[in-house]
Amino acid sequence: MSGFQRIAVLGSTGSIGESTLDVIARHPDRLAVYALSAHSRMEKLAQQARASGARVVVVPDDAARQRFFQAWPDRTPLPEVRVGASALADTAADPDCDTVMAAIVGAAGLPSALAAARAGKRVLLANKEALVAAGSLFMAAVRDHGAELLPIDSEHNAIFQCLPHGDRAAAPTRPAAGVRRLILTASGGPFRDRDPAELHGITPAQACAHPNWSMGRKISVDSATMANKGLEVIEAHWLFAMPRERIEVLIHPQSVVHSMVEYEDGSVLAQLGQPDMRTPIAYGLGFPERLASGVGLLDLARWGRLDFEKPDLRRFPCLGLAFDALSAGQGACIALNAANEIAVDAFLHDRLPYTRIPQVIAETLEWHAGRPSVTLNHLDDVLAEDAAARAHAAGSVPAVAS
Repeated sequence: MSGFQRIAVLGSTGSIGESTLDVIARHPDRLAVYALSAHSRMEKLAQQARASGARVVVVPDDAARQRFFQAWPDRTPLPEVRVGASALADTAADPDCDTVMAAIVGAAGLPSALAAARAGKRVLLANKEALVAAGSLFMAAVRDHGAELLPIDSEHNAIFQCLPHGDRAAAPTRPAAGVRRLILTASGGPFRDRDPAELHGITPAQACAHPNWSMGRKISVDSATMANKGLEVIEAHWLFAMPRERIEVLIHPQSVVHSMVEYEDGSVLAQLGQPDMRTPIAYGLGFPERLASGVGLLDLARWGRLDFEKPDLRRFPCLGLAFDALSAGQGACIALNAANEIAVDAFLHDRLPYTRIPQVIAETLEWHAGRPSVTLNHLDDVLAEDAAARAHAAGSVPAVAS
């Protein structure tokens, strides 16, 4: 996409949103903020809107709107304040917006990401659930409406950079020619060397202490359990039309190699860089050109060595459950994601032990397997399936909290 871009940053107060605003601010000649959204941090949203000159902000309800007004300084012109989920989707599809950074965490970000795709936008996808819960629906929307889809997760962005493509990001229907397999790397999180028998008493603070990346609490826990890598396997299946058996995961503690693509001739292409999300964000904003991101140079001599190992599924059962869900189909992937969100939230609020997170997921997948199959041709179908899985997972949390 050449020329000046007007960008909606959905989920602007999270870590991805803040990094996006940092990159945008470095390129005032070609990038500008059109809209921002946040769920709860209204003071932070007001600060961001003032600094970026956003024309629109989107908040979840009237109470949040009042908090936003209270945080806004007197005598400063207000941006347009839109309220509610429908306003969020409308903003993602707004004709005054060119590019949408879809960075809302969880299934709540799905409708707006889908609205952006249906409006033919450039979609910078940092929301896993759009593909995990609605991969077929979302990719069809990208293809049918001529949208551009650029993955922002560091792993998928790395794979995208290592695959052949032209100057437009497309939604493939089959694997790229000559590709043998995709190799997703994972840091292994803070417990990669911990005996699985010692994990029961893990606290939220310990689980959120990621050794390499600065992330929000939910994604930090997902990294510790490697549930995030399982979700990324499902995403890679949809993003790159790659069968499950041709996607692999390797633990790479240094987080320097962000992922790899192996070709039929034996070549392996890898994308390397500092563990800083501004790199994939700048790539998505500038594609097919490259923009300065503010990320420092990679000094490989300082690293000295790069290590790789296969993940131990006894330590990381959530990863195995994700592969199982991908084999079982879209409904199972919805159940996996919903149960993980419920379980992680319970853990972060001290209502569920760390080691029970995969048990809640496994029990929800077992419940799903016993249900009649449903057709998932519409967003309402996906959201109904998600709600049912969340209700079941929530009901199982007290039963296993011990």
